Amino acid sequence: LMERKTRAKINRKEVMLAKLRKSCSCTPKKLKNFVMEFFPVLRWLPKYHCKEYIWGDVMSGLVIGIILVPQAIAYSLLAGLKPIYSLYTSFFANIIYFLMGTSRHVSVGIFSLISLMVGQVVDRELLLAGFDLNDDAPPALGDGSLQNDSQTNTTAFNLTIAGMNAECGKECYAIGIATALTFVAGVYQVLMGIFRLGFVSMYLSESVLDGFATGASLTILTAQVKYLIGIKIPRSQGHGMLVITWINIFRNISQANLCDVITSAICIVVLVAAKELGDRYKHKLKFPLPTELVVIVVATLVSHYGKLNEVYASSVSGAIPTGFIPPKVPHFNLMLRVAVDALPLAIVSFVFTVSLSEMCAKKYAYTIRANQEMFAVGFCNIIPSFFHSFATSAALAKTLVKTSTGCQTQVSGVISAMVVLLVLLFLAPLFYSLQKCVLACIIIVSLRGALRKFRDVPARYHVNKVDTLVWVVTMSASALISTEIGLLVGIVFSMLCIIVRTQRPRTALLSQIHNTSFYEDDLEYENLSSVPKVKIFRFEAPLYYANRNYFLKSLYRLTNLDPNLEAARRKKYEKKEKQHLKKGDHTTANGLGIGETALQLVPKQIDFQTLVVDCSSISFLDTTGVNTLKEILKDYKDLNISVLLACCNPSVIDSLKRGGYFGQDFGSMQEMLFYSIHNAVQFAKDQK
Repeated sequence: LMERKTRAKINRKEVMLAKLRKSCSCTPKKLKNFVMEFFPVLRWLPKYHCKEYIWGDVMSGLVIGIILVPQAIAYSLLAGLKPIYSLYTSFFANIIYFLMGTSRHVSVGIFSLISLMVGQVVDRELLLAGFDLNDDAPPALGDGSLQNDSQTNTTAFNLTIAGMNAECGKECYAIGIATALTFVAGVYQVLMGIFRLGFVSMYLSESVLDGFATGASLTILTAQVKYLIGIKIPRSQGHGMLVITWINIFRNISQANLCDVITSAICIVVLVAAKELGDRYKHKLKFPLPTELVVIVVATLVSHYGKLNEVYASSVSGAIPTGFIPPKVPHFNLMLRVAVDALPLAIVSFVFTVSLSEMCAKKYAYTIRANQEMFAVGFCNIIPSFFHSFATSAALAKTLVKTSTGCQTQVSGVISAMVVLLVLLFLAPLFYSLQKCVLACIIIVSLRGALRKFRDVPARYHVNKVDTLVWVVTMSASALISTEIGLLVGIVFSMLCIIVRTQRPRTALLSQIHNTSFYEDDLEYENLSSVPKVKIFRFEAPLYYANRNYFLKSLYRLTNLDPNLEAARRKKYEKKEKQHLKKGDHTTANGLGIGETALQLVPKQIDFQTLVVDCSSISFLDTTGVNTLKEILKDYKDLNISVLLACCNPSVIDSLKRGGYFGQDFGSMQEMLFYSIHNAVQFAKDQK
C-alpha cells in the first residue's frame, strides 16, 4: 500500500475569524481596491488606446445603436408597454454596464425573452386589476375621464388604489408593475452576488437553456401573429397561452386586415432576404446591413403619406413622447405581488449575460469576474427601474454583431446609448405612423436563430439522447404551459435525468485483454479471456442510498449467484440432513449416501472463489454505500468467496475506513484493497 500524506489539522474557527477580520477591516488601500473592482471602468479606461480602439468602438456603437432603436420599439409589444419605456431601458442599461461590466464585448439591453417574461407578468396583473388587455381598448382609469360606472373600471379602481394613485390608468399601472418586477429582480441578483450564489447558473444546462429559448420563441411568434394579420383578439394570459391564442386566431381569421397582411408579407420577405444575404457575404461586409432601420423608415413614410391608419384601419404605434419622465420610486406593494415572478427573471437574465460574457472572454483571451457580472446586471435593473425601465440582459444577436463590427471595449455601449438618446430627445415622434405589423415582422425575423434549433434536433439526438429529451421537454413546457413553468420543468427534469442515470448506471463483468494487465467489458469487446475462478464486477456510478438495490441486483445477476438465497438453501439442506441422520437413515433426502452429501453442499453454479469489485467509477460512498459493501463482504465470506476492492480513490478509501470496512486496526486492509485490478487478480491467483 502507498502511504497517505498526513495533513496538518486546520483550526476552522481561527480561519473564519481571520477572514472576518480581514473582510471587516477598512484601510484606504482596501477602499480604493473595492471601488476599482466595483467599477471596472476605472481600471481599463485610463489605459484606453484611443488610436487603436476608437474607430472599432465608434463603428460598432453606431451599428448597435441603429439596430437597437427599431428592436426596442418592437420589443415593447412583447413587454406590453409603450415604446418609450423600451428606449429608456436600452439607454440606461448601456451606460450602467459601461461602468460596472467586466466583459468588453457583450451588448446589454432589451432582450426578447426577458421582454416576454416581463410582458406575461404585466398582462396577468392588468387582468387581475380589471383592465382590458386589448391594445385598442378605450381609455381606462386615468387615460381619460374617471369612469367607475362599469364593473371593470370599478374593480380596477379598488385594486389599484392600495398600491398606486387612484388616477393611475392602464399604461401607468403597467409600467408600475414592470418597474417593481425589475427592481426586485435586480435586488435578487445583487444578493446573489453578495452571497456568491453564481453557482445556481450551473443547474441551467445548455439543453435547458436552448429548449427554454426555443419554447419562448414559439410563444413570442404566436403573440405577434395577430399584429401580422391585423386582427383584434384579447391577449391570452395564463397557462396554455400558445394554444388559446392560436384558437382565437383561427376563429377570427376572417377579420384579417388586408393592408396589414400585405405589409407583413413584404417586410418579412425583405428582412429574411437581407439576413440571408448578410450571412452569406458577411466576410465581405465590414458591418451588417441596417435592414430593420431601413424597413422602419420606409414603412413609416408609406404609412404616413398613404394614411393607412385612417383609410385601412391599420394599427399604428401612436404617439411616442420625447425627453425623460421624472424618476419615480417603484411601489413597494407591487413588489410584494411580483416577488416570486422576479426570481426566474433574475436567474435567466444573469445566466444569459454570464454565458455570453464567458464566450466572448474565451474568444478574445481575457477574463471576466462572474460575481461582478452579477452586480452589473443587478444594478442594470435596480437603477433604471427608478427611470421607468424594465428588465435587461445580454443579447446574443447584438453581441455577435458587436464583435463582428470591430468592438474593442464598452465605449461602444456609450456610443449606442447616445444614438438611443438622440431618438429619445428628437426623433421619437417621427414613428407615430409606424404600423405594429412591421414591428411584429422585426420580432419574428429576429427569432430565426432560436427557431433553427429544430433543425439541430437529429444531430443533437445522435450525440446524446438524454440531452435531446431534456431539450424537447423544456421546449414543450415553455411553449405549451408558460415560460416560467417551462424553465422550472427543464431544471427539475434535467436533474431527474442525472439521478436516474446514477440510479441505473452501466454494470459489467470484465475479462482480461490478451497478454496485458488491462481488463474490459466482455460484452463490448471481442477476444477477451476470462480469469478462472475470479469474477470482476464494475459499477459505473457513485454507490449511495438511491442505487444500492440496483447495485446488488446487478451483481447477483451478472455473477449468477445470490449469496442470501444460497445461504438459505444450504441451511435448509443441512437441516434436512440432520433430520435424516437422527432417524438413522444413512441416505440423504436426495437418496445419496453420507459421503456424497459434501458434494451436494457445494452448489455447482458457483464457478468462482474471488469477487473483484472495480471501484474506478465509484466517485463517492455514503453510509448506505459503505454498509452495502460490508454486507456483500460478509455474505460472500459465508460462502467462502473473498471480496477484493480495486482502484478506489482516496475519498472512497476514507469512507470505508470510517465505516469500519477494514476492521478496527486496518490490519487486513492490504489483503482487501488494491490499486489496480491486475494486482487484485494476481493476489487471488496466489491465494489459490
